[in-house]
Amino acid sequence: MGEFLRVLTDNWTLYREGFTNTVQLFLIAAVGSLVLGTLLGAMRVSPVPALRAFGATYVNIVRNTPLTLVFAFLVFAVPKLDVNIDYFPSACIALTVYTAAFVCEVIRSGVNTVGTGQAEAARALGMSFAQVLTLIVLPQALRAMVPPMMSVFIAMLKNTTIAAGFSVLEAGAIPAYMAERGEPQFAVLLWITIGFLILILPLVALQRFLERKWRVAR
Repeated sequence: MGEFLRVLTDNWTLYREGFTNTVQLFLIAAVGSLVLGTLLGAMRVSPVPALRAFGATYVNIVRNTPLTLVFAFLVFAVPKLDVNIDYFPSACIALTVYTAAFVCEVIRSGVNTVGTGQAEAARALGMSFAQVLTLIVLPQALRAMVPPMMSVFIAMLKNTTIAAGFSVLEAGAIPAYMAERGEPQFAVLLWITIGFLILILPLVALQRFLERKWRVAR
């Protein structure tokens, strides 16, 4: 037990920096993917065929592309176009672009749970598509969207570890640094697991709380 605790206390600065960067990466990508995913979701249910086609094409391409390839494109291919982006911003963009496709599908599915009669009645009153979506449909679809949306963000939090393979010092990169210091890898990985559990379990608890609350409300 003493050796296990020593791994954490002797390398606390590395663990703190790694998990701090993980949380920052998660928060930035969560906000970005929520904004982009909402726009894409609006396109998917838009009455304009071109917008629906664009949204569907984006989702089909991105969801069927491994996240590692998205990272590799931004880190290795984009600089070839004379666009220089640091590793951390590249990781944020990669996670945002990838996760937005899943957010989009959650929003589209939530919108489909609302009866079409309400939207038709709102349009009959002269409301625009944007007004119908933001004032009538999305508020009602929120209950159906939040639980699966939480699952998407929990998966994204775990996906942040991929950034370690592209020179981003976050939690997934800790084992490589610790190996250079000769620390026991079992203890290193166990502390990382505990760190991720501390981050993920509150999100899981919030998801289950909302599911129970809104199930009763219905």
